[in-house]
Amino acid sequence: MRKIIVTEFISLDGVIENPAWTFPYWNDAIASFKAAETSAGEHMLLGRVTYQAFASAWPNSKDQGAQYFNSTRKYVVSNSPITLDWNNSVQIKGDLAEEITRLKQQDGPDLVVHGSGRLAQSLLQNQLVDQVRLLMYPVVLGKGQRLFENGVKLTLKLVESKDMGGGVIGLIYAPERA
Repeated sequence: MRKIIVTEFISLDGVIENPAWTFPYWNDAIASFKAAETSAGEHMLLGRVTYQAFASAWPNSKDQGAQYFNSTRKYVVSNSPITLDWNNSVQIKGDLAEEITRLKQQDGPDLVVHGSGRLAQSLLQNQLVDQVRLLMYPVVLGKGQRLFENGVKLTLKLVESKDMGGGVIGLIYAPERA
């Protein structure tokens, strides 16, 4: 059975939106943490907004990770019509819990949710997430989309933590299920 892994850049006050604020902190430890997510062969599970942002940025990129982002299978969750011009992209529509449960039960690599805040929240609310990987930054942004909005209630077990330097902490959690 496939696992769903949510990975986010997150501020101390829980903001995950538009993580350009993380750039000044980039270092080798953070690059290694992120490279582990893009070198294990997982497929991506993305919301429409993140997919469109990635599809406009990655195809012409020479940055580290571009080969992974451009070649891996991308499942795009959206009930709205969407153009899927980016290589290896497939739309998922319908009832989120049913469709994702079906996808998890198929053979294949794990599914990594990069960004995609609303999708991550829905997956967490439906208890479909198997791991949460966070890079927590020493900033308070005061506004923006948060990973854990009102209504999301869960208990997480810390699996691993690592000092990434510059005040950034890498955190890996597994949801505890009742």
